Amino acid sequence: MKLFHASSELIKQPDVFHGRKNADFGQGFYLSPDRDFVNKWAGENFYINEYKLDLEGLKVVEFERNQDWFEYIFNNRRRKDTIEADVVIGPVANDTLYDSLGIITSGYLSNEEALSLLMIGPEYRQVAIKTIKGIKQLHWVDAMKIIDVTKEKELLKKEEEQYNEDFAKAMEKFDV
Repeated sequence: MKLFHASSELIKQPDVFHGRKNADFGQGFYLSPDRDFVNKWAGENFYINEYKLDLEGLKVVEFERNQDWFEYIFNNRRRKDTIEADVVIGPVANDTLYDSLGIITSGYLSNEEALSLLMIGPEYRQVAIKTIKGIKQLHWVDAMKIIDVTKEKELLKKEEEQYNEDFAKAMEKFDV
């Protein structure tokens, strides 16, 4: 599996214990198979690190945008990782992309309402490598330095504006 990770430095030997414990899929090293998505989130003078992941012999859990995915993310936001896996694959929760996390996890919305808000916007895939066993099967291939991110930031701004419009329309339906 070909994967990408944006960073201000080359990362030839990633660390699964460096990331936040309350990220979507808990602590781990996060990548995406979508190079365009990674480019949008890279800063100027960042590297897009390219890797190959061999899934053979790894315990892999894969999610789609549904109730199970929502519950797993919701638990991880509270630092309660409920799944033993080397690798977790699934959609990125858009609330972390577009800064609406507080509303979704506030407790003012039902789980159904919160899940419906997480369904808004484009679906990007992420891969979290959560164990040393998993990281041993991730092989750095190459890296490309990103100098100018103007085009990507313009695309990201348009995407965020559309998300905010759709999010506001969805919120109007709720009795909060």
